[in-house]
Amino acid sequence: MKVIQIREGKERSLLRRHPWVFQGSIASGKADLGETVRVQSHDGQFLAWAAYSPNSQIRVRAWSFDEGERIDRAFFRRRIEQAVAVRARMAVPSNGVRLLHGEADGLPGLVVDRYDDTLSVQFLSSGVERWKDVIADELLAVTGCTRIFERSDASVRQLEGLPSVTGWLRGDGSTVITLQEHRWHLRVDVAEGHKTGYYLDQRDNRALFADMVRQYGCKQVLNCFSYTGGFSVAALAGGAEEVWSVDSSAPALARAVEHVALNGFEAERHHAVDADVNALLRQHLKEGRRFDAIVLDPPKLAPTAAHAERAARAYKDINRLGLMLLNEGGLLLSFSCSGGISADLFHKIVAGAGMDAKVDAYLLRRLEAGSDHPTTLTFPEGEYLKGLALLRR
Repeated sequence: MKVIQIREGKERSLLRRHPWVFQGSIASGKADLGETVRVQSHDGQFLAWAAYSPNSQIRVRAWSFDEGERIDRAFFRRRIEQAVAVRARMAVPSNGVRLLHGEADGLPGLVVDRYDDTLSVQFLSSGVERWKDVIADELLAVTGCTRIFERSDASVRQLEGLPSVTGWLRGDGSTVITLQEHRWHLRVDVAEGHKTGYYLDQRDNRALFADMVRQYGCKQVLNCFSYTGGFSVAALAGGAEEVWSVDSSAPALARAVEHVALNGFEAERHHAVDADVNALLRQHLKEGRRFDAIVLDPPKLAPTAAHAERAARAYKDINRLGLMLLNEGGLLLSFSCSGGISADLFHKIVAGAGMDAKVDAYLLRRLEAGSDHPTTLTFPEGEYLKGLALLRR
């Protein structure tokens, strides 16, 4: 077993059971891509069993902090069984569920979403890549699913020195699956959709939005960065008279139109707008348009803290415009999925946007990912999705 020795004073994070070790914290030792290594302190104390990544700044990702544990097929079986059992207890109201959430479930770099009878999987680190076939077999054995579609096409794989990979890993057939979410039906393409096929992390926020639209009597709703219209369907279900879905992807908007019809809502209540969100918000402001509710759910703008300053300016600008376009008593749901933007920083950004817009608002609720996308006490970096539900005063 190859040994990675940590510099003196750099072992604190591992002693707190944080799973990452950065390149600068390593005193000595090397291994092959994804190879399991023994991580120890400068004086030889065992710290963790981990996967080694020779290309990434995150050089080591811990599998286990138990010296007596072995990293083998049985280890992956146990971790998968534990994660699936927890999701069963959560009683998620959908046939689309995040079964494994990387570090939070003790398998760094592994993301597994279940869409009905199909698993959509991302292998995002060299460690899980090395164990791919074992993990695939155990996933099918534990879940009873028959198909696995691989979506290892996220840019983070480049940092691991891994190529982009997509396609059927086990089984085959149509990649389009009907997702049941709360009271609605949505169609997901695991081959072409964002992430593993869809934004399952927003499931509970979509249901909340439907309730809020109903509660606050929102009739005119603008859904920005709408993708395939999940929040638009929620708004219609909440009683909105008209909803505008705005996105720069024509295929996504076409699927949004399909979702409106699939859920039995009148086509004339929904408008699909292929446009740049920022430009459209400015145009609406110039024209004097106003809305009763607005959703701002932009793509990731700051993957790391190094991108935070530039991203903060972009978040502030769209929130300033959004707040100015709300009617008094109007509802704003604003999100950031950027890992480099903390919840506190996001609150400050939106507060600054309100000051620039000369608009104040009640903070109704702080929002986060659904319970099947958990954050653990020892890995706060897992809290990537944060949001605010605001009511304009």
